[in-house]
Amino acid sequence: MSILKKLFKYYLIIISIFTVGRAILFMLYFDRFSSSDSNYWLSFLYGLKMDTIVASMLLVIPLIVLSFSPKNFSKISNLFLRFYFAFILGFLIYIENTTFPFFAQYDVRPNFKFVEYLEYPIEVFNMIIADYKLALSITFLMIGLFIWYFLKATKNSFIPILETSLIKRIIWFLPLAILLFIGIRSSFGHRPANISDAMYSNNRILNEVTKNSLYSVGYAIYANKKYASNVIKLYGKMPIANALSRVEQRLGIKGNSLTSNSIFSRFEKTHFPTEKKKNLVIFLQESLGYQFVRPEITPELLKLKQKSLWFEKAYSNGTRSIRGIAGSTAGFLAVPGKGVLKRSKSQSNFFTFSSLLKPLGYHTMFLYGGEARFDNMRSWFLGNGFDEIVEEKDYVNPTYVATWGASDEDLANKGNERFSELYEQGQPFAALMFSSSNHSPFDIPQGRVEPIKKGEKCVENAIQYADYAIGKFFADAQKLPYYKDTIFVVISDHNVRVYGDDVVPVNMFHIPALIIGEGVEAKIYEKIASQPDVLATAIDYLGKDLNYPILGQSIFSDNKKEVTLLQFNENYALRVKNKVAVVIPNQAAETYEYVNNRLQVIEHDKELEKDALAFVITLNHLYDKQLYK
Repeated sequence: MSILKKLFKYYLIIISIFTVGRAILFMLYFDRFSSSDSNYWLSFLYGLKMDTIVASMLLVIPLIVLSFSPKNFSKISNLFLRFYFAFILGFLIYIENTTFPFFAQYDVRPNFKFVEYLEYPIEVFNMIIADYKLALSITFLMIGLFIWYFLKATKNSFIPILETSLIKRIIWFLPLAILLFIGIRSSFGHRPANISDAMYSNNRILNEVTKNSLYSVGYAIYANKKYASNVIKLYGKMPIANALSRVEQRLGIKGNSLTSNSIFSRFEKTHFPTEKKKNLVIFLQESLGYQFVRPEITPELLKLKQKSLWFEKAYSNGTRSIRGIAGSTAGFLAVPGKGVLKRSKSQSNFFTFSSLLKPLGYHTMFLYGGEARFDNMRSWFLGNGFDEIVEEKDYVNPTYVATWGASDEDLANKGNERFSELYEQGQPFAALMFSSSNHSPFDIPQGRVEPIKKGEKCVENAIQYADYAIGKFFADAQKLPYYKDTIFVVISDHNVRVYGDDVVPVNMFHIPALIIGEGVEAKIYEKIASQPDVLATAIDYLGKDLNYPILGQSIFSDNKKEVTLLQFNENYALRVKNKVAVVIPNQAAETYEYVNNRLQVIEHDKELEKDALAFVITLNHLYDKQLYK
């Protein structure tokens, strides 16, 4: 039997184990997704992709051994492969069996909790023995019988291949390695497939059935180790009670007790009460730095400025889209390590405007021109309660498809189309629209704008086009009935490229932001505002008294402070008016004055430096203990 046939045989065995597990979950929870608009049979197709990724990874070692093991090591290699597959297949049976009680308990496939509980082996063991004694016994009996039968049936299974000419086996290695690489990547697009590929439905349970348990656990371990492990220790120490108190004071928030499951949640009374359920649309702009806001590049944005609440000194959370999304939809600041969109503990029960407004009857959605699995967006939005995801595959006959997906004008058209449909149904809605045209390689359709730099693919031309799409969106929206009952936000996620000599180039975090709609008085807000401040202000305009934990304040609140937190790589800058404290891993904090777009070192402000550290510790605490809800 050739190496190809042998590996394919074990691929089918691995896939069969995963498929049986998925089929059982499918039957057990069918009533939870049977009424979904999604085609639930696609769960097996998308699930096959996730299973193939895992199976391909597991077959790498057998391929290497079968291809390069010398003939005189055939018996040793045969023994190794038998025990390797016995262990792997037995472990997969174990994972699939443990999925059922875990799913029953937590309504999800095994995730970070599955790993986290290993820190308490005695308690977990006692819980398992008490609750799942029979299931555990059956599982281990099943695994034991399988391993016994497998080892007996595969006594000399790999010998014929291992005694084949070494040259012939080596020749097979490259094409088979390419096949496994394709299987591991499972995508011919810009990005390899990831756990977001399982999130094809707006039904969370169906997405969980589609996932692969081993992949889910592996991703949780990877994300936690890489992005969260001990990162706080690099900045310094501070008792959490002290840190929380400092952050509350700086933000002007009267928080709850340390034992609360949502420390910063508080009641906020609207300054614009109304009986209407106003809609909310946030048009998040990709990489639109404030330095590009000038007549020759952003004429449409400047037209809106004249009719809107304009934030003259708005600042982004960080330098990545996931930071801007978290700031503009969740009102969260930049957590140390990777952003919350990619972190395992924030994939569900993390506050967003969806969790705030859905209880009031709102339909919530995320609209994007590209693939929503990028940066784990689809998984994060659906996991945190968004009802609908619109992405590249949902555009019928788009006017232009660029490298990153359907163009911004297609996004604008889709937004107006969808919002009108919901409005006609009497359904209030809240939506995030995320542009993508202003992204390298800056593909834009021809004939829409007169480019500043003719014949070039550059950021200036791309922003011109993004501005054109903004203008088109609002020009069309103003002709539609839903417009009069909607609050609109236009804000950037971050600057196109954050650079500079300062430890934190504060000026490169400066972004445009505005709020426009019925009842919004045209004015320029001259004080410092963060992305969470803009979100809190937009929610204020909805006209409802609400409870939320947003780490910012409406500009109409007496508690609004001139403060923002900026993250640049691993560095954090806490800016209070024009004084800035910077904390850097394994270094002493420094205090600066922000003058003429540069940081100038001044005498240490110990309290401000402690406050900066407090923000870093608090944000990590809110994420790690899952207290932002």
